[in-house]
Amino acid sequence: MQPDQVIWLPVWIPGSYLIREFSRHIGRITAIAADGSPRPVTKLDKNHWQIATTGESLTLHYQVYAHDLSVRGCFVDRTRIFINPAALCVALEGYQGPYAMQLVRPSWLEDTSQGWTLTTTLPALRIDHPHCDGLHFQAADYLTLIEHPLEWSPQTVDHFTVAGIPHCMAIAGRHRANRTRLTADLQRICQSVIDLFGTAPFSRYTFMTLATTQDYGGLEHRDCTALVTPRDDLPAADEPDMPGKAYQRFLGLCSHEYFHSWLVKFIRPLELTADDLHRENYTRLLWIFEGFTSYYDDLFLLRSGVIDLAEYARLLTAQVSRYWQTPGRHLQSLSESSFDAWIKYYRPDENSQNAGTSYYNQGALTALVLDQLLRQHGHSLDELLRHWYAQAQLGQAVDEQSLQGCLQQRLPEPVATHFWQAYIDGCNELPLEATLQGIGLTLTRNPLKWPFGIRITEQASGLQVSQVLRDSAAALAGLSAQDQIIAIDHIRATPARWQQLADANGRQHDPVQLHWFRRDELHSAALPLSWSELGNAQIVVADEALARHALLPAIQPDMT
Repeated sequence: MQPDQVIWLPVWIPGSYLIREFSRHIGRITAIAADGSPRPVTKLDKNHWQIATTGESLTLHYQVYAHDLSVRGCFVDRTRIFINPAALCVALEGYQGPYAMQLVRPSWLEDTSQGWTLTTTLPALRIDHPHCDGLHFQAADYLTLIEHPLEWSPQTVDHFTVAGIPHCMAIAGRHRANRTRLTADLQRICQSVIDLFGTAPFSRYTFMTLATTQDYGGLEHRDCTALVTPRDDLPAADEPDMPGKAYQRFLGLCSHEYFHSWLVKFIRPLELTADDLHRENYTRLLWIFEGFTSYYDDLFLLRSGVIDLAEYARLLTAQVSRYWQTPGRHLQSLSESSFDAWIKYYRPDENSQNAGTSYYNQGALTALVLDQLLRQHGHSLDELLRHWYAQAQLGQAVDEQSLQGCLQQRLPEPVATHFWQAYIDGCNELPLEATLQGIGLTLTRNPLKWPFGIRITEQASGLQVSQVLRDSAAALAGLSAQDQIIAIDHIRATPARWQQLADANGRQHDPVQLHWFRRDELHSAALPLSWSELGNAQIVVADEALARHALLPAIQPDMT
């Protein structure tokens, strides 16, 4: 170590655009020299520490609170150990690498660790003990180290091969998954992704999955992903040929994170190529790296043959309904949504739908519109991705200027300019009906009426307001989320009474007197009966041959 060595811990982890402040889980750090004497440790800021040293070898001691079941932190109990190195392993300032890691089995696991498996894609140096004592690993640098989570627990592990590349599905937690069905379906999905790009940016791949009661999420890494899923989303022993909705959700999650190995881990936005782990790394392109991924994750279920066109239309219906039920799309552009991810997307509240849009959801539908627009001019989104992949192999990243140039190469200039101004930097409504009609799918909009512009949920204390739409009658009357409506026209509020208001749409009605509690204070107001209309989508297949032609891969001109 160098004199006055500085050590640090990341404040966020790549793939999750929120300041996580991992150092909050670290207790006191002590430094011990080779002769056993302590060295002073001074905290410089929230995630940096300075150690007074004359360059001698030092051993650091610190504890990390590990009780995070998500895919981003660390978790330790007597049934499972999960390590996300970004939340555990300090880095040395000014040191480029390599970094080594050694795992030693805790003494309290001596009687319980039989049958435990260690799963990671971090390269192992040597194995000193058959039960994982003294496992040694090495990473070329710190950014490589934090790309390799470790799961050490009782697991079911299944191996399969795709395009000659070894793949693995490791599941921790209690489950009764039909593992044969799962690996067969994953093999088909992964093959479809590799078919799109031609090659893979990894030599092996692992799905690290935790099955729980209801947790859900995923985090991509270079050659693996950490997933958490409800155990009921895993395939059942008698899973039908057409996967059920729950199982489709898990396959979509796997597809999404797997695709990220290409789009975000290898094809990268220019602003994230440095991966400054001490601060926010802003980009206006998450609508591509997350939105395009959200478009392709379901599309690969179709292309692989795991689901049919009718089921794909059902998944697309959910995306369009969510888009139509987000009034904030009229106020926040896709590029703004991407830039604001650090303060908005991962911190949703009752006003999120009013104030902004999702670069996942709207980005996916924008990808659909762009894909069909490109196909009308002899190109496709597949081709654009292959172009970026070839550029990434030459060390080039994606930025707004290069992206606009790609579109202008493939679309007439007025078309490319209008697309960007209207749907990326602007808040124009996406032309979904026309786009879907052009590919053999019929989209209809079924009105969703909210009395007074309120969405409610039933509670023991009354009807709880979960959302109030901007500029609605309820908003103008002063109602807000978390209010408890207890009476409607001086009669106790019930779901049936609320439904009567919804069913009264279009009929003359006197103002309605509402009484509600905000915290422990009673409020009331007379509201004119009105309805805020959102939309529920319904998509059906009108021309299967046309839809397949428009959605399945096609040979495209090479413009790399």
